[in-house]
Amino acid sequence: MEIKTLYFLLMLLILVSYPSQVIGANQSQFFTLMKSSLSGNALFDWDVAGGKPCNFTGISCNDRGYVEKMDMSGWSVSGNFPDDICLYLPELRVLDLGQNQLGGNFINSMANCSLLEELNMQSVYLRGELPDFSKMKSLRKLDISYNLFTGDFPMSITNLTNLEEINFNENDKLNSWQLPENISRLANLKVMVFTTCMLYGQIPPSIGNMTSLVDLELAGNFFTGRIPTELGMLKNLQLLELYYNDFSGTIPGELGNLTELTDVDMSVNSLVGSIPGSLCRLPKLQVLHLYNNSLTGEIPSAIAESTTLTMLSLYDNFLTGQIPQNLGQSSPLVALDLSENHLSGPLPAEICRGGKLQYFLVLKNMFSGQIPDNYANCETLLRFRVSMNRLEGSIPQGLLGLLHAFIIDLSYNNLTGSMPNSIENAKNLSELFIQNNKISGVIPPEISQAINLVKIDLSNNLLSGPIPSEISNLKKLNLLMLQGNKLDSSIPNSLSLLKSLNVLDLSNNFLTGNIPESLCALLPNSLNFSNNKLSGPIPPPLIAGGSVKSFSGNPGLCAPVHVQNFPTCLHTSQQKTLIYIWPVLLTALLTVVGVLLLLKHWYNKERAVIEHDETLSPSFFSCEVKHFHEVCFDQRQILEAMVDKNIVSHGGSGTVYKVEPKSREVVPGPNSSSKACN
Repeated sequence: MEIKTLYFLLMLLILVSYPSQVIGANQSQFFTLMKSSLSGNALFDWDVAGGKPCNFTGISCNDRGYVEKMDMSGWSVSGNFPDDICLYLPELRVLDLGQNQLGGNFINSMANCSLLEELNMQSVYLRGELPDFSKMKSLRKLDISYNLFTGDFPMSITNLTNLEEINFNENDKLNSWQLPENISRLANLKVMVFTTCMLYGQIPPSIGNMTSLVDLELAGNFFTGRIPTELGMLKNLQLLELYYNDFSGTIPGELGNLTELTDVDMSVNSLVGSIPGSLCRLPKLQVLHLYNNSLTGEIPSAIAESTTLTMLSLYDNFLTGQIPQNLGQSSPLVALDLSENHLSGPLPAEICRGGKLQYFLVLKNMFSGQIPDNYANCETLLRFRVSMNRLEGSIPQGLLGLLHAFIIDLSYNNLTGSMPNSIENAKNLSELFIQNNKISGVIPPEISQAINLVKIDLSNNLLSGPIPSEISNLKKLNLLMLQGNKLDSSIPNSLSLLKSLNVLDLSNNFLTGNIPESLCALLPNSLNFSNNKLSGPIPPPLIAGGSVKSFSGNPGLCAPVHVQNFPTCLHTSQQKTLIYIWPVLLTALLTVVGVLLLLKHWYNKERAVIEHDETLSPSFFSCEVKHFHEVCFDQRQILEAMVDKNIVSHGGSGTVYKVEPKSREVVPGPNSSSKACN
């Protein structure tokens, strides 16, 4: 009896251990195949020669030594993944291959993995057609997002009634398909992501029966028609994304029944009508994106009562009326974008009370009044854009100096006053736009301390005074627009230190002096010095690199070479000659003038003496005749005198001889008779 019992136990042990040995061998063989066909550093510690797979990184086994989980997500391995994985690993429950670069036909062989519960092949870059998933009855999570699958969508998925999560995001190579009516068979589905996967048509009303849904994402497709009111039956829904489609009609007020809803995005559609107040009253609403539609009416005042709202984006619609003035007082608002509507009235004064506002964008509306002073206390602001409105008054002191702001845009309003020097605190400011206002005063030199500035546009204001030379400290500056002001200094040489400058416009000011030759080192793609009072030569490289029109309207400018509409400058040699000639000519002129004045003075003095003598002498008109002797020589006397004893001197002109006259005759005065001298 004992022998029989011992024999029975031995046979049982053999029967139990044999499958385990076979399975162990199969598992090892599979990992050997994997290591030989895949490459990646993460596989180096897999000792496929003698190690046990259950000890490998990313591998988990059950109590019997069967591999039930393989997690290789994010390993960046590449190569062909082995086929028939579930023949080698029959009890595999979880397979995560996400974010690798795998090839092969293994996806088709996975259809036999009847025990598989989770399959993640996100961003594996797989190609080809998807298999029939009907046999994968245990599947609860399926993620094949960000791949390159082609062919038809596998409708067999609707048979996987245990599915809780499905993600087909970014599979835009599939054939166009419609969401089937029987999608509602997936009653346990909590997450349904069909974003950018070639869906078209309408959302079937049966979707209202999928009450387990928590996350519904159908964005980036070609849906048309109305948003079904049946969505209001999804009582557990938290995230609803329908953006980038072509939905029309109004926003269903039934969405106000979704009390768990936190995020709603229906932007970039063709929706019309008003924003339902019921939607704005949702108690857990955090994000509401309705931008790029054709919505009309006012912003519901209920939105300002929200205590949870963090992001509100309604730009590019036809909304009218005012912003609820208490918006932001009760909620931790982070981003507000109401741009490109027809909103009017004042800006909400307490928008920053929550202390978290980073984005305030209301450009292209009709807002009026002043920018509230307490906006200068919005220390968390990153982007502040209120351009193209009707705002007036001065810029709040401190607004330009917000420490974290990287864009401040106040352009195209009616702002007055001067630029606050608090800009020196704007250490992160990258872009400053204040053009087309009525800002006066000088450009504060403190602007040079905002060292991260890349773009400055202060054009078309009433700014005067000099261009601060300190602006050269802005080493990242790419664009400097100061045209259309009253700047009246010379152009600072220090601008040449702005090595990143690509656009420079100083036109329509009152700038004087020369154009610095040092600017030639920059040669920006766009420059404009027109309509100033500049003089002197235009640096040749600037002519070659820009348009002649950029220098027009400066009568004092000349060109070193022939350029149309500009006089030619004197050459350097001529200029140097004139430098020396002009003092000489001036000295000579002064000398001549002095001599003439002296002669005139002497002449006047002599005339005065003569006139005085005439008054004293009665014989002034009588002539006193004096006699002179005329000496005459004939030819013979001259020849006789040309002997050595009569030589007086020798010179360059010849020899001089002394000749004695033979006779002397008296030359009578004017009243005497005379004898001709032959």
